[in-house]
Amino acid sequence: MGAVDEYLSTVTDEADLASLARIYAIAQDLAPDAEQGTGYRMPALKLRGKALISAIRTKTHIGVYPFSSAAVAAVAGAVAGIPGVEASTGAIRIDPGSEPPEALIRDLILFRISEIEGR
Repeated sequence: MGAVDEYLSTVTDEADLASLARIYAIAQDLAPDAEQGTGYRMPALKLRGKALISAIRTKTHIGVYPFSSAAVAAVAGAVAGIPGVEASTGAIRIDPGSEPPEALIRDLILFRISEIEGR
């Protein structure tokens, strides 16, 4: 069991668990070689030894952290029109009960993959 699986096993709210698991599943689909680990002491998927994505439930929202302000900036325009979803410098914040479109999460992760792979 890796850091992500361990973290998900502690999430008691079913809706939060479903959202978090969905984000990690999208990442695993896009980066099947990604391994579980940590980044900035958060559970994360890592690709080629670099943190790819972390998604955690905070007191007020679900935070999606691509470990790259450039990745967040790349999708910030798309975030603007989604109720309950906002971009900060280094994260996408999702209000409880809100669900970001899969395309947004995919674009965020694909951008981060391209950074890690040096494209």
